[in-house]
Amino acid sequence: MTGSVLALTAVGVVGGYMTGALGSDGGQSSAAASAGPTAPASDSASAEAGGVTEERMIETFKGLLPEGRTTREDGSGITKDPKGQLHGPYVHLVFDDGRGAAAMGLGVSVVDPAGESAADSVTCPSQALMQHDACNEETLSDGSRYMLFQGYEYPDRREDTKVWRATLVTSNGVKVDASEWNAPAEKGAQVSRPIPPLTATQMKALVTNEAWRTIGAQLGRPGGAAVNRVLASLLPGDLKIVDQQGEPGYGFVVADDGRGASFIQVNAQTGMGDLSQDVFAGDVTTLPDGTKVMVKKETDPDQKGGAGAVGWTVDTLRPDGFRVVMMAFNAPGQGQDASRAEPVLTIEQMRTIVLDEKWRTAAA
Repeated sequence: MTGSVLALTAVGVVGGYMTGALGSDGGQSSAAASAGPTAPASDSASAEAGGVTEERMIETFKGLLPEGRTTREDGSGITKDPKGQLHGPYVHLVFDDGRGAAAMGLGVSVVDPAGESAADSVTCPSQALMQHDACNEETLSDGSRYMLFQGYEYPDRREDTKVWRATLVTSNGVKVDASEWNAPAEKGAQVSRPIPPLTATQMKALVTNEAWRTIGAQLGRPGGAAVNRVLASLLPGDLKIVDQQGEPGYGFVVADDGRGASFIQVNAQTGMGDLSQDVFAGDVTTLPDGTKVMVKKETDPDQKGGAGAVGWTVDTLRPDGFRVVMMAFNAPGQGQDASRAEPVLTIEQMRTIVLDEKWRTAAA
């Protein structure tokens, strides 16, 4: 489930809204375009659990597709790692209905249905974070929430690969996440057809099929506060929040003090101690408790060419490997032109915010 928000790639941080949709993520899949499936952590030591096998996932998925040919079939059943944690199943393959080969996949996980992660996963992404063609949300008659996202594998359109993503969260917390492309691979393959093979109606029928709810009922349920909510609670009171989204581990807000909008994003992560020598090797301050603090001021910080854009970064790493990194822009979104001379927050304000202990409730 690895991907990255471009503005944070330079400092080695994985962001939420560019992450994959189809891998086994313990219920914390993101809410926008996916980078494709990966196997569960510690896969070599994992064992299938609950009777849901790779073969069952593949055959169930194929049985719900229209007439066509499938190749490159792969996936995973429910697995249990050495620590006893269950990882949700997924399937991916290449499907050809005679109009061109297309990569497709689906994953099943669970979330707290009343939690922020569930809500965020079926909330259309902001155009400030990910530009797209269309995105629709609805609540179904049984209380399930559904979203269909139609966009591009690369939001900057440097390639024409389209990705359509359907996400369902049921009232009891089963999450079904499916994606399809108009190319035989998510990245690095020539476009093979104008649009992905399944229509909007077919994508909805795919993820709402009862088979996935039965499979999802065998998984556990994680939690965690969404980063954007924590970030909003720590911002100065005179800022107006005009946009925000997030999940455990990653979030952003667009804030305005009356002099122009400023895009602010944060990652909060545990287990990042191995970055100490690689990332925190430049102009770094070490606090009395051993926390490392690194500050950067950059032009064109997300390398997407927004005119006049600057970005400020405050990156922190605690001795126990807990990391919080914030980037603030003088623009309303990634790759967009500057809307003000400097970001809405000062470096000192950013430093105070990222050192707050509230972030531990939102870490991925």
